Amino acid sequence: MRFVWAVVAFVIAAAMIGAGIAQRTVFQGPSVATESIQTDGTTAYTLVDGAVLGSLPGAQALRVAGDGEVFVSYGRTSDMRAWLADVPYTAVTLGQENAVETAVVPASTTAPTTETTAARTPAGSDLWLDEYQQTGSLTTTLQLPADMSVLVASDGTAPAPSEITVSWPIDNSTPWAGPLIAGGAIALLAGIVLYVLGIRHVRRSRRPRRKGLPLPVTEPISIADADAAEKGVISSSPARRSRGAVGRGRRALFAVPALGVSMALFAGCSADAWPQFAASGSPSPSPTVIVPEGQFPPAVTENQAERIVSKIATTVAEADSTLDATAAATRLAGPALAERQTNYALRAALPDRPALPAIPAEPVQIILPQTTGTWPRTVMTVVESGDSAAPTTSIMMMTQEDPWSEYRVSYVGNLEASTNLPELAAPYVGATQVPPDSSFLVMPPDEVAAAYADLINNGQNSASWAAFDTANDLLLPAIEDNKRARTDELNQTGQGTAEISFSASAGPAEPIALATLDTGAIVAVNVHESDTAKPTNADAVIKLDNNPAVKALTGVDQSATGFTTTYTDQIFFYVPSQGSDDKIRLLGYRSSLLEAKVSP
Repeated sequence: MRFVWAVVAFVIAAAMIGAGIAQRTVFQGPSVATESIQTDGTTAYTLVDGAVLGSLPGAQALRVAGDGEVFVSYGRTSDMRAWLADVPYTAVTLGQENAVETAVVPASTTAPTTETTAARTPAGSDLWLDEYQQTGSLTTTLQLPADMSVLVASDGTAPAPSEITVSWPIDNSTPWAGPLIAGGAIALLAGIVLYVLGIRHVRRSRRPRRKGLPLPVTEPISIADADAAEKGVISSSPARRSRGAVGRGRRALFAVPALGVSMALFAGCSADAWPQFAASGSPSPSPTVIVPEGQFPPAVTENQAERIVSKIATTVAEADSTLDATAAATRLAGPALAERQTNYALRAALPDRPALPAIPAEPVQIILPQTTGTWPRTVMTVVESGDSAAPTTSIMMMTQEDPWSEYRVSYVGNLEASTNLPELAAPYVGATQVPPDSSFLVMPPDEVAAAYADLINNGQNSASWAAFDTANDLLLPAIEDNKRARTDELNQTGQGTAEISFSASAGPAEPIALATLDTGAIVAVNVHESDTAKPTNADAVIKLDNNPAVKALTGVDQSATGFTTTYTDQIFFYVPSQGSDDKIRLLGYRSSLLEAKVSP
């Protein structure tokens, strides 16, 4: 019976091991699905729609081959189509029955055209979430959602590479191959044990059965030999008996190599040959983010904003080192550019004139993008300075005018250590931009600059005094200190023959306001402060012996009519919502010399 069970165990082992091996070999399917896209190469750009990339689950392995430069970027589909609106491009889309289709999309007749349209390069655009560039061929792995697409190009002028391949991984794991091989090995081992036991039982059953008392040890009797002698059987020689024993041993161990093979297969099984069981721990709940229905997506992602800030910091740093106002204008605008242009002029004339604080690149602490699907679009960031010797925290408003422009910083200020920002939306939710004339705030954004200028001019007599939190305002005392210093300086040099007057007014820059979670807004405005020094005696003149900056800007060292010096203030306020008991609160600012001229 042991032999029967051994045979059954061997059959089961062979079936299980064979089935396990078959799952890992002949029955195992392909590991990758591939879609080849061939374009006619007539356009400079090819846009692969997100539906094509997401037609199969899993990460997308993209390979693009061409004769020269190969450029690949990805971003929101709507942004990419806006960027391509003024040029023809090849669109790769998913048609009926998931068939990949290609078609040339002509340039939009409503898109604005520029002289640089045909020559612009796709590399470096702030719209891309990421980009890759290589010569000959390029391979990358992506994991894009359906609302993102891939742009393929060469240099923006030559035809885009025409050979595009997208591959997706296929789950060809065999979770039962390992258990089958392991189970077959166990059955094989059991069969071997049963077979050995069966042989042992047979060998024992062939021995003579002794009856009665055992014979003395000194008088052994071989019953088997006696019986054989009586029957005339010739016994085998010791040599033959020895060879027979060896043969039976070899037959008993014939399954050992098979067991070794099964063990080798068992050890070589990878993780996908075994069932994967989910962890027993229950996941912790994530906070729920409620996005208003119909709200546009944020203008940028966190990574995109960080990369843009880094680009701005690099460009402005290079412009600062070379005093290149034209280069600075590619990344700065409005009051932020105006103060830099003045600083460059002063540093060119006065080598000892310090540079303005650098635009910090990282770490980016706060990102508040505008939710919009059109242009211009704005992003507010708060970035800490990496300079341990002069640690500062900068708040910036940067704007992209159209799909083909880069983000430029229009307002930049320094946050005080004690500043408490209002609660802001998460970067992946974004904030709406508040219209300049909004009536939902305690003061419309386009009135804040003029109101604060009146506060500077009239102090507690200003009609706006009660609207602002003046107790925690650090700019007002700084302005008063500057007024006293300028007055003292003029009294020392003029010796009673000169007078100085001060005035503040709203600057020319448009305010920028982004909503906070409490329906208030962070508002950036521009205020100009001017002081005019004039002689009180017709025979007197105003000399600039102690004011090299004004002398460098005006090109003269004295004047009989006086001088007017203007400072620009970039100011960030928190403006509460209508009906709130809170006051308008200063968050940060930057004051710089803007211009100086001879009074008429």
